[in-house]
Amino acid sequence: MLHASLRFGRAGVAWLLLVGGLVLAGGSYLAQADEPQAADKSKDKTAKEAKSPAFKPTGPMTLKMKIVSQDPDVLEMSKLINDKLRESWQANNIVPSHYVDDYEFIRRASLDIIGRIAKPSEVATYLKDPPETRRSLLIERLLKHEDYPRHWANLWANWLLTRSGDFGRGKYHDQMTVWLEDQFAQNKPYHEMVTRLLTATGSNADNGAVNFFLAHLGEPVPASKRSEEGHFEMVPLTSRITRVFLATQVQCAQCHPHPFFGSLKQEAFWGVNAFLRQVTRKGGAMPRNQQMGARPDLTLVDDPSVNVDANVFFEMRNGKIRMWQAEFMPQPGKERGTRMEASKSGLARREELARLLIEHEMFTKAIVNRMWGLFFGRGFVNPVDDFNDNNQPAHPELLAELSDRFKHYNYDLKKLIRWITHSNAYHLSYVANPTNDKQEHETQFSRMIMKSLSPEQLFESLVTATGMNTGTPADKKRLRDEWLGQLITNFGDDEGNEVNFNGTIVQALLMMNGKNINDAISSDKGMVVQAMSKGKLPPAIIRELYIAALNRPPRQKELANILAKIPLRAGFRDSDRARYEDLFWALLNSNEFLLNH
Repeated sequence: MLHASLRFGRAGVAWLLLVGGLVLAGGSYLAQADEPQAADKSKDKTAKEAKSPAFKPTGPMTLKMKIVSQDPDVLEMSKLINDKLRESWQANNIVPSHYVDDYEFIRRASLDIIGRIAKPSEVATYLKDPPETRRSLLIERLLKHEDYPRHWANLWANWLLTRSGDFGRGKYHDQMTVWLEDQFAQNKPYHEMVTRLLTATGSNADNGAVNFFLAHLGEPVPASKRSEEGHFEMVPLTSRITRVFLATQVQCAQCHPHPFFGSLKQEAFWGVNAFLRQVTRKGGAMPRNQQMGARPDLTLVDDPSVNVDANVFFEMRNGKIRMWQAEFMPQPGKERGTRMEASKSGLARREELARLLIEHEMFTKAIVNRMWGLFFGRGFVNPVDDFNDNNQPAHPELLAELSDRFKHYNYDLKKLIRWITHSNAYHLSYVANPTNDKQEHETQFSRMIMKSLSPEQLFESLVTATGMNTGTPADKKRLRDEWLGQLITNFGDDEGNEVNFNGTIVQALLMMNGKNINDAISSDKGMVVQAMSKGKLPPAIIRELYIAALNRPPRQKELANILAKIPLRAGFRDSDRARYEDLFWALLNSNEFLLNH
């Protein structure tokens, strides 16, 4: 049971928060001010006006942000995004939402770029920067932060390996994450990273990149056909490569022509598949029911003695068996792709696959769309990995230009992040107005779309907010694996995606009754004790708890509600400590904490 519930009741605090409006429910700060709290009264006024039929939104105030980057491409590309979106807003009679204040921005940018909320010390540093440059300076600090490569490695490990099966967590997943972290720490160009993934060889004990192939080999080919067709069917890998790197779900063409992509016949799927048929694994069959950390080392190799002709056989809808040679995906609108030279063998086949993949028109569009979706809550095409004839991109000219410039600037992911985060649209509030409040308006990016935190973001943010002592790096990893195991079991799927768990009973029970979070809140070294030990008055202590949990101070109405309904006194008293712990617990269980807005 939760000890503090005997005093005030954590359920009681949650009720208070709902009544007092502390849970995120349509309120947001307005445009940037030197002291963000100054927007409170304007926010309340705008919320009331928006309910009136006569409301005529005037749009956001000017975003006072000076770009500090010396690279001219940041100004050039952020302006391109601004101009293209503004033209679309005007053409569709849309007035964009207001800009978020500095507090909300540091939380948003921190979650998106380094995968956790900001620490109170980071908020303080940020607010000391000059108002015109603080947002741009923050973006640069986050891109250089040690948590940047960790966050992006976690994201990509899940996209590449998914969250299920032998590679979904544990030793093999960790090997891939370590390899990816090194790539992001060096800011390797995206096309080089993908090439290394597709041409990786050797033991996964030495090269975690091989786990991408090892995770998706599919069913073994019967021994009698192995010499002609290769060791594994490679069906899952064919689907994963085209889905992740070309944003095309070519698996829909495995058994029949693609239902939503007129140019993709069965040959498109099996032509890519044929590039992979000489790949095999050394290390024996995958063990079952074995501890994740005790799994055997595996080796990825190419066997030129099998599938010499690079042919595959597939069954057509009429029941006939057809043979097809290695041929890469056709460009959009084309019927045929590029055939591989029959003389290529062994690793050369995968090298050719990587070359053709990178040269494909969809390669840059896929990553730009995926990155845009991460930062804005949806891509130009949504879902981000499903371009097809019936799912055309919003703002095709902007997507094409961003893709071309991304290639021109050597596939630099940090540059792409700078362009997106310096655009005006990235600084807009999630709060809608009557001109952009419909679901169909989401494609206009005239307001931010709220996103649930991923399990990794949730864990790292809880550790950050509570000041939890996680011990050694190994201790933290064990704790993280334990928490993620619970969260992923409840909220993940076998494709590495997260479902929206905001407001579900499972999520509420998991958060409210979790021993780790309650221990962290009640710790003698935790955030509550740290705030109380400074000898400050209750309003100052409450402010510190808000900054730690929500990266913002309490609004005047919130503070008044808390002080009126929770008896708090100056000085360090155990009874008050329990009440502060209840308050902090409720903040961590609020929608405002669980959502990236």
